[in-house]
Amino acid sequence: MTSNPFFERSPLPYQLPPFAEIDEQHYVPAFERGMAEQLAEVAAITAVDGEPTFADTIVALERSGALLTRVSNVFFNIASSDFSPGTDAIEAQMSPKLAAHRDAIHLDPALFARIESLYRRRAELNLDAEELRLIEQYHLRFVRAGAGLDAEGQARLRELNAEIAAATTEFGQHNVAARNAATVVLDSADELAGLSAASVTAAAENARSMGREGAWALSLQNVSNQPVLAELANRDVRRRVMEASLARGFTEDIDNGRLAVRIAALRAERAALLGYSDHAAYAVADQTAQTPETVEEMLGRLVPPAVANAEREATELAAAMQGELRSWDWQFWSQRVRAERFSIDADALRPYFELERVLRDGVFYAAELVYGITLRERDDLVGYHPEVRIFEVFDADGSALGLFLGDFFARPSKHGGAWMNELVLQSELLETLPVVVNNLNIVKPPAGEPALLTWDNVRTLFHEFGHALHGLFSGVRYPFFSGTEVPRDFVEFPSQVNEMWMSHPQVLANYARHIGTGEQMPAELIERMTDAERFGEGFRTVEYLGAALLDWAWHRVPGAEALAGADAATFEEEALRKAGLAIEAIPPRYRTGYFAHIFAGGYAAGYYSYIWSEVLDADTVDWFDDGAASIREKGTIFRRELLSRGGSVDPMVAFESFRGRAPEIEPLLTRRGLIG
Repeated sequence: MTSNPFFERSPLPYQLPPFAEIDEQHYVPAFERGMAEQLAEVAAITAVDGEPTFADTIVALERSGALLTRVSNVFFNIASSDFSPGTDAIEAQMSPKLAAHRDAIHLDPALFARIESLYRRRAELNLDAEELRLIEQYHLRFVRAGAGLDAEGQARLRELNAEIAAATTEFGQHNVAARNAATVVLDSADELAGLSAASVTAAAENARSMGREGAWALSLQNVSNQPVLAELANRDVRRRVMEASLARGFTEDIDNGRLAVRIAALRAERAALLGYSDHAAYAVADQTAQTPETVEEMLGRLVPPAVANAEREATELAAAMQGELRSWDWQFWSQRVRAERFSIDADALRPYFELERVLRDGVFYAAELVYGITLRERDDLVGYHPEVRIFEVFDADGSALGLFLGDFFARPSKHGGAWMNELVLQSELLETLPVVVNNLNIVKPPAGEPALLTWDNVRTLFHEFGHALHGLFSGVRYPFFSGTEVPRDFVEFPSQVNEMWMSHPQVLANYARHIGTGEQMPAELIERMTDAERFGEGFRTVEYLGAALLDWAWHRVPGAEALAGADAATFEEEALRKAGLAIEAIPPRYRTGYFAHIFAGGYAAGYYSYIWSEVLDADTVDWFDDGAASIREKGTIFRRELLSRGGSVDPMVAFESFRGRAPEIEPLLTRRGLIG
């Protein structure tokens, strides 16, 4: 196919993919040619005579696979953001092939011999710090990918990787189907009592799009506790929503529990093959945590005070409702108690958080305040979906930084949650500037009406833009280290730090203005909102820890045989009980059946990373707030020492370079109300 738009570098600004020209028919040919080209490039590397050099091996590897990178970055963004039956089929077809392709490179003995030679001689090669780290990281990656195994071990590893790739792809596709199938359809508007008029209208539009004219449909998000539970006054409807949410992936039609057992067993076998006690030990060995015991010590320190706080909250909520508190009651009564205690009405807050204003006068304004950058919308550039907006990003001196794409609204063709993708990585070697995407799942308002956000929506906007900044500020030579190419338990840290600006007085005053009157949110309302935000930390911490320790339990299994005949629901129940988190009224943030982070994404034995990163985040917020320098001066240091470095330096060294010491956990414990 000579006209395939992936076959050449995009001629558009910043090499933005030419989405207007891309069709589903282009993906498979581009994947196949891209894999073939990279294998040919690797063969050319191994064919070079003489002792390997940094340039003819490592730099050549960094330049290889350009076509494969182009199509992969676009396709896997589409597969999450705007999938179709066609892209689902392509993903199922290509995932095992891509796993085999990665194995073909990592398990190439001639290529590994060259890397091994460079690794042994690295002290003699007169390398700078980034080059030295690149050799060390390549060597580590190849060893962890099985380069040191014998032929029999490598053959089995290839089989395992292909099976895992196919199973995780299937889990992700089942997860979307299960979420859509679990939509709660109501026949009477009376059952929606408590929802705003806009939410009721959106539910009717949702039902109409499903072919259910005259009904109201509540679609689920990919979490256990659905946000709508805080507003629905009808207890039976709340029960239906919660039960539908918790049952996803455990039904006869869509059994993700079976898939989870299989994936965990395959990962356990792979870890044993590579010389690790279990998948968790394998997963953290190249993370900042380094050992399972370090993770368990941190999580174990959080469980008792979190449970104690949650139990106090439960007692208070049960007293308020004068009855038995169930999981479908917690959010509703928490909202009621919060509103009564702090005089906070969630619906009354929404008019202060209009999407466009929060985006431009909040998220973008904070980035300019802290880092000096500006964004200008490019209506002349085309995204992968009509709702995608494209902004050009400029540094404080007016120089170009890259492109930011915002895809903010939920739709049936988008996975749940929120995330950041990179379509083009920054690299001095490849002479590329970053093109990054933020995906959210804000409920789209009816045509002609503004999108009014919850406080959690605002947080998500700031959080995901923190990931975008990490990609946009990248200033590395090699794509291996670009932007968010850092350990999984470090990648959430910059995005969590960016959340601090949502409630910074100067930023909040700039964007929190009433949609009707334009008036600033009153100072006393801000104070009450801040106090109210601290209410419920016990619940939130227990909910998170339930998911983190469930992930951990699935991946601490010592060998595939330990899961023979296992039932996912039973395994989950026992894991939560053992962790001290089997609290019926607080289900884990994700149950096994829809825990896409770990069974379809890259967080296997890594969901702990959110709170691990929050330790660094809380400590960094204290640093920003200590008054020792201006916000811009602090922003300059944070950008220079951390955000721009990507993975080119050890993450904890980068942290200590601006903080002046190792991270401390006390700021996090204080923030979450776990110590006085």
